[in-house]
Amino acid sequence: MAHGIIGRATEGTRRAMPTIDIDHTHSKSTAAAKKAVTRVAEHIAERFGVTWGWEGNVCHFERPGVHGRITLAPKRVHVHAEIGFMLIAIRGAIEREVRRYLEEELD
Repeated sequence: MAHGIIGRATEGTRRAMPTIDIDHTHSKSTAAAKKAVTRVAEHIAERFGVTWGWEGNVCHFERPGVHGRITLAPKRVHVHAEIGFMLIAIRGAIEREVRRYLEEELD
């Protein structure tokens, strides 16, 4: 019989949280892109009830069950979000909306 701590996942059995990873290119200046990403964050906040804020060129956002960031780089924006298992059913809807907002604001 193996002895161990019940309930603690080993590295091989740990389940990763579902994620959203989006890379979006743009041709805006850094200042214009930051304004556009701010509008994206405002849309996401309105639609999904997240709180958000800037730390340098990274916009962090969160709500119960979701946390992530939008990283602004020259000619590129990267969105990374981790979705809790309770919200996995709406993961596709969240990703579609974020992509739509990025296209509206950065294209």
